[in-house]
Amino acid sequence: MPFKPTRAKVVLAAEAAARLATTAQSQTQPARAVERARILLAYASGRAVSSIARDLGTNRPKVERCIDKALQLGIDAALTDLPGRGRAALITPEARAWVVSLACLKPKDLGYSYELWTTRLLAAHVRKHCRKNGHPSLARLGRGTVSKILAQSAIKPHKVRYYVEKRDPDFDAKMVQVLCVYKQVALLREAGKDVSSMIAVLSYDEKPGIQAIGTTSPDLPPVPGQHPQIARDYEYVRRGTLSLMAGIDLLTGTVHGLPVERHRSREFVQFLKLVDSVYPKTATIRMILDNHSAHISKETRGYLATVPNRFDFVFTPKHGSWLNIVETFFAKMTHTFLREIRVSSKQELADRLMRYLKEVNDQPVVFRWRWALDTIPRA
Repeated sequence: MPFKPTRAKVVLAAEAAARLATTAQSQTQPARAVERARILLAYASGRAVSSIARDLGTNRPKVERCIDKALQLGIDAALTDLPGRGRAALITPEARAWVVSLACLKPKDLGYSYELWTTRLLAAHVRKHCRKNGHPSLARLGRGTVSKILAQSAIKPHKVRYYVEKRDPDFDAKMVQVLCVYKQVALLREAGKDVSSMIAVLSYDEKPGIQAIGTTSPDLPPVPGQHPQIARDYEYVRRGTLSLMAGIDLLTGTVHGLPVERHRSREFVQFLKLVDSVYPKTATIRMILDNHSAHISKETRGYLATVPNRFDFVFTPKHGSWLNIVETFFAKMTHTFLREIRVSSKQELADRLMRYLKEVNDQPVVFRWRWALDTIPRA
């Protein structure tokens, strides 16, 4: 006589069947939910418990528990674990809070050599000091549990995010001064008149530490079908560094540059003399520049006194170099001309820097500042 099951059948509405079918094929749902959806679909189609267990590679008790839960509590409840299931948590909320408080300290403040925590170091510290701090539940704490505790509190003590402290109390006022210069340049360009005899506006800064790096062996050129790129010996020779002092004429796009070995007041004065020789003597040379000591030194002011009313300095706020357009030129130069550059000497680097500036000036690009020009607040 054939075996007749005594367990009731699971009757699926069309919506529930569609939902189970979607879960059974999901690649993102928890594995237990996918398996239970497949069990319920198979049982609802008339399959026997033993057959379902065999095809899914599981056991009869698991299949029976899933079916019974669906019959008693419904399809949705059968796909998830009931509240309160599993072993009760051993780590108390107070102990978790203590771990988080430790993570908010620096290891060096607790006597370690480390600047930042690792999960292994934090777990070891907790295990060592948990009992005397009244948290014996942490005596076997592992690095994995530390990660979970920190993740629940959204704490990442192994990472550093940099910020810039606003140390200049006159930041906004100085920013407005710089933006007003850019606004003036925009209006002069719109007017379309030649004002070179009256005013020149330069965005000036220095790019320090340009490395003169040389190769130890010749570069090998690409070979079609064999080597698609230049081959270069990984060893190199350091031949020193140069700084590039550069100012962009915001009205014409012309770049004035001077490669130097050091950046002192005398080199800055040398650049000022270079600029002074370029523009008509009747023009005021307005320069946007940062607060480097060489720009306001006694030697610089001594030179400026010999050319009264010739230069007009507009200083960017401290930590406000992003307001200086010349930084855009330096970024472009870094990603193009200076990328993978190799030279035989510092003199070659200086020559190639000047050659690059000549190539730029053959087809000058007028840099335009657009941010906040129409919304400049009152100074």
